[in-house]
Amino acid sequence: MTDQRPKTDSSDEPIIEMKNVAVSSQAFPDKAVVEGINWTVGRGEYWVIGGLHSSGKTDLLATTAGLLPPLSGSYLLFGNEMPIFEEHLLKERLRLGLVFESGQLLHNLTIRQNVALPLRYHQPRAEAREITAMLELTGLHEVANNLPPTVGRSWHKRAGLARALVMKPEILLVDNPLNGLDPRHWQWWIDFLRQLSAGHECMKQQPLTLIMTAEDLRPWRNFGAHFAILQDGRFTSLGKHDDIAAENQPLVKELLYEH
Repeated sequence: MTDQRPKTDSSDEPIIEMKNVAVSSQAFPDKAVVEGINWTVGRGEYWVIGGLHSSGKTDLLATTAGLLPPLSGSYLLFGNEMPIFEEHLLKERLRLGLVFESGQLLHNLTIRQNVALPLRYHQPRAEAREITAMLELTGLHEVANNLPPTVGRSWHKRAGLARALVMKPEILLVDNPLNGLDPRHWQWWIDFLRQLSAGHECMKQQPLTLIMTAEDLRPWRNFGAHFAILQDGRFTSLGKHDDIAAENQPLVKELLYEH
């Protein structure tokens, strides 16, 4: 019988550990889009996973977040076998936050209400000032009372980020954060994610473990991040900046826009 108690974790143990994992998609739940994933993520690491459109980036993040079960293989999050659905392990699941590429907001709720939604369900006694502080931190205070259809896509992404951060996760998954942004928002994300990685005051100076996907690796080259790519249904870890600079794989060069 499987032990369903929360596992204790120490700072030197992987907080994400995948062994020979196969990932499916929501559209085709019985078909593997990425196979043979062997991947470990340590506390406080910064990962950027590159890949072309439809390479499985979003599906990998959905599986990492526990929205999709692995088709095969073993996936442990903080030592707990994923996906976690048991109610008594809810706190373990909430240690991880996910930011969807489009924000995935509810259009009948204001920006403020969307950001507050997780607290409404999981911490109903949370004070309104916590929401206000998060809105100000992410620059959303001026559009807080707007409905999503009345503001641009860039603000949807920020609202999705604020909604994930309001639960103070230890791991943050961010799907293609720079896609479709204008230069002002693009630079804001670069700077803010760097601060989260280093230990932002909103996280009590604790560095967040960050995992994001991208179709362009250039913005992340000087972050000291770990890089990986998805290609032909395979996950390949590349190392850090100096390692990818020496890579001769055509896809790596394409994602770095080197020709």
